[in-house]
Amino acid sequence: MASILIIDDDVTFCLMLKTLLEKNDYSVTTVFSPMEAKQMIRDMSYDVVLTDLRMPDISGMELIRLVKSQSPNTQIVMMTGYADIATAIESIKRGAFNYIPKPLSPDELLNVVKEALDFSRQSVSTKQASEGLPVQSDYQEGVSSQARKMSKHIQLVAPTPISVLIVGESGTGKEYVAKLIHSKSKRAHKPFVAVDCGAIPTELVASEFFGHVKGSFTGAIADKVGSFEAANGGALFLDEVGNLPYNTQVQLLRVLQERLIKPVGSNKEITVDVRVIAATNENLLEAQEKGEFREDLYHRLNEFQINVPPLRERQHDIMYFAHYFLEQSNRYLDKSVQGFDKSLEPVFLNYSWPGNLREMKNVIKRATLLAHGKWITLNEIPVEIYSSSQASHFALHNEKDENELILKALEATNYNKSQAARLLKIDRKTLYNKLKSYKIELPERER
Repeated sequence: MASILIIDDDVTFCLMLKTLLEKNDYSVTTVFSPMEAKQMIRDMSYDVVLTDLRMPDISGMELIRLVKSQSPNTQIVMMTGYADIATAIESIKRGAFNYIPKPLSPDELLNVVKEALDFSRQSVSTKQASEGLPVQSDYQEGVSSQARKMSKHIQLVAPTPISVLIVGESGTGKEYVAKLIHSKSKRAHKPFVAVDCGAIPTELVASEFFGHVKGSFTGAIADKVGSFEAANGGALFLDEVGNLPYNTQVQLLRVLQERLIKPVGSNKEITVDVRVIAATNENLLEAQEKGEFREDLYHRLNEFQINVPPLRERQHDIMYFAHYFLEQSNRYLDKSVQGFDKSLEPVFLNYSWPGNLREMKNVIKRATLLAHGKWITLNEIPVEIYSSSQASHFALHNEKDENELILKALEATNYNKSQAARLLKIDRKTLYNKLKSYKIELPERER
């Protein structure tokens, strides 16, 4: 039976959680004093610690350090109010497993606890199987349920030799997923070679994959080692595999079946041992129906499929990645921007992010460069993000809701009338007229 420690100075709340978890067959201990919690953590190991982020006498970050120093496999879930989301995300970087906002949904809480326990078990088995090989990847998992599901699939397939097809929109991080699979595999100490199938001229695809010998065609001024040979023993990542010419698909299928390549212009066959990880942003089943992609190759590549959801479908991950990319940008640009103005969160959450993580990374890097103070505001964000019809729930539709939306926009922008007008997609003069028309009174300090 999994053991759970709940730390919160709200006694009623603690007992409510205890009852819920015990009904689901967990062994639960509650503690209301942070100082007493420190002693209990030293005396006993727990599978999961559920703790309030803000408590007297001890910070959440200090608690993470204490728990991890005593029991590295214990998973920590931070319970936090909406206003502390940024701090909760920072806690994940320090070692917490996840955070869950208050008020808690019973189903969401039970799901997070189960995921924390599963993650702990996977981490132990992966560590034992990998013989101490470190994982080298810039991949960030995220905190949403979709991200956790994808992580489980990665953990499941990585140690096996089977081919993987990663499916997702452009910019979702498919190559990072491929690298993570390789880094957790038994081939991690061997090469990882990435090929962008859409960027190779048709006449050079065979040479890129299989190599060529000097003089085999015009421009072949020296022998070339192909991607398959370069990746021998390791993994070959075929990005946007749906762009491969049909005749190359035939050659690729033969190589996957026979594990033999023949450089262009050579009569010599070379044995290769390569795990293929492919990725696409296209629907390959539709491409098959159109006769553009071979069915037999599709099944050879798609022994296991991982779907990478677009950012717009991962609402809980949007601000997590925003803060992650801000941290990256600060290091890259040697700046110290602390976070995002509260007016930005609803904008980010309601924008469709058609370019996914790649677009967000670029937007935040640019905003970090432009920021003059401690916070990124609407002034540093491209106009299309907050003016898009999909971007803003502040858009005025009719007189009935205008009064309420104006108040929300003012509150979201900390009563900055210029920024509120931009959120509402009206000019500043129109906003002033509407404030007067609806007799909206601002706080005295903002008049």
